[in-house]
Amino acid sequence: MTGSSRRRLIGVTAAATAVTAALMSPAVAAAGAAAPAAVSTTATAARTAAAADVDYDTWQKDCRAVMAQALPYLKERIAKASSGEKQAIVLDIDNTALETDFGFSYPQPANAPVLEAAKYAQDHGVALFFVTARPDIIKSVTEYNLKNVGYKVSGLHVRNFIDLFTNVAEYKTAQRVAIEAKGYTIIANIGNSATDLSGGHAEKTYKLPDYDGQLS
Repeated sequence: MTGSSRRRLIGVTAAATAVTAALMSPAVAAAGAAAPAAVSTTATAARTAAAADVDYDTWQKDCRAVMAQALPYLKERIAKASSGEKQAIVLDIDNTALETDFGFSYPQPANAPVLEAAKYAQDHGVALFFVTARPDIIKSVTEYNLKNVGYKVSGLHVRNFIDLFTNVAEYKTAQRVAIEAKGYTIIANIGNSATDLSGGHAEKTYKLPDYDGQLS
């Protein structure tokens, strides 16, 4: 496990623990859909805890460069949707939709350049599907996090116990196939790892930086 993977696991585990405790309280249980309690950490503190060799501002600049190519395509492709076409975008979560290695608060902050494009798409009727290698034990806190920062979640695909024994790239490809089987056309697939994007089943792919694996 790489240093960034350990940091991500610690951050996600801490968030899951805090939310689980909150959900067990009578007040939250009674509310049913009440929001999980947040783990308070300032954005500045979170960013100083980022991956050791990756600068936050550089990462954001590089993300913006990629999304500056993606957004014009999305606007054009959405405008050209055929009658009855169900368009969808597939997004990875860690260091794609969310600032995982730079955001040790819960909810974790959205990756702003990605959220900007996602909001344009969702405001124009495009479904957002999230395909992640995160385990299903933290599905609920992950979904809450995504919705809390502004994403409209049409579907969240996480790994169950059996999926843990499947190659990540193959697992993610299978999830896109399943989305297509529901009648969606995946107009873009956005992630920061080759395993997010390989295997086809998307009209366009956009790779955010992972700096040779330094970001999970």
